[in-house]
Amino acid sequence: MISQGFIMKINEVLMVKQYVERGDIVWNFPGGSIEEGETPQEACVREVKEETGFDVEINELLYKGKSKYTYTVKIVSGLLELNKELKDNNGIIDVQWISIFDKEKWDDYTLPILQRFQEKDDV
Repeated sequence: MISQGFIMKINEVLMVKQYVERGDIVWNFPGGSIEEGETPQEACVREVKEETGFDVEINELLYKGKSKYTYTVKIVSGLLELNKELKDNNGIIDVQWISIFDKEKWDDYTLPILQRFQEKDDV
């Protein structure tokens, strides 16, 4: 199971550019595997910290699929930084704020999550 954080600020979402198992390089939300004894929420907070340098708090569950949890989170402290010394970050190339209008960065995995967030926000 994977747990990831969705962090948005004025028309931008924090994303990591990474290699994925299918061999592609994609922009994705910061997150990763839920470790033994860890809740999905704890994994989300840990993974976001490891991949972005930010300490976050969970707001709410945005999406739960067969193998993935996506939480909206808010930054509480830290500085944007990709820690390349963590071996789990080897597959990560970059971390950036990505415009919601930059269509080439969104794919069939991330765009539905963005749309779900926007629909929830419109209510």
